[in-house]
Amino acid sequence: MSRTDIEKLGFAEVGKNVKLSDKASFYNCGKIRIGNNVRIDDFCVLSAGIGGIKIGSNVHLAVYSSLIGAGQIILSDYCNISSRVSIYSSNDDYTGAAMTNPTLPAEFTNVTHADVHLAKHVIIGCGSVVLPGVTLEEGVAIGALSLVIKDCLAFGIYAGNPARRIKERKRELINLEEKFKLFSGL
Repeated sequence: MSRTDIEKLGFAEVGKNVKLSDKASFYNCGKIRIGNNVRIDDFCVLSAGIGGIKIGSNVHLAVYSSLIGAGQIILSDYCNISSRVSIYSSNDDYTGAAMTNPTLPAEFTNVTHADVHLAKHVIIGCGSVVLPGVTLEEGVAIGALSLVIKDCLAFGIYAGNPARRIKERKRELINLEEKFKLFSGL
């Protein structure tokens, strides 16, 4: 999309050098903030609820990824979301105690909402799902096809269903961030 096309969508904030695919879908743009140097690829869906969506700088969302829900979703600087990743800040009640379906009035459903926060340098592998209420601390890496239902501690590599910590992630990327800032004049 051109800058003019992006501005017409009515985002709360859009930084510089933002590249949004015209094949991506954006809902409730007034609740979406996008930093600098962000790329959102084809067929991504960003559906902001009451809490909104905040995307930091130097963030990439690959094809078919989605950020959906009423709780706040924050993607901090340098996050990388691989293809087909789904991040939810709302969840239906699967117990059978309530009905499930967005066409029904709220009194018949029991949808819960909780914020999701991805700190700096988080990477999530393709096909993974992050559920409401999860915080991924700085430098967390999530392996492909993982289900993230609990907070993940800094610089851990997590994988599986449910995701569990399998090893430490190297921290050299912190030094690379500083070199990048010097190189780019930040």
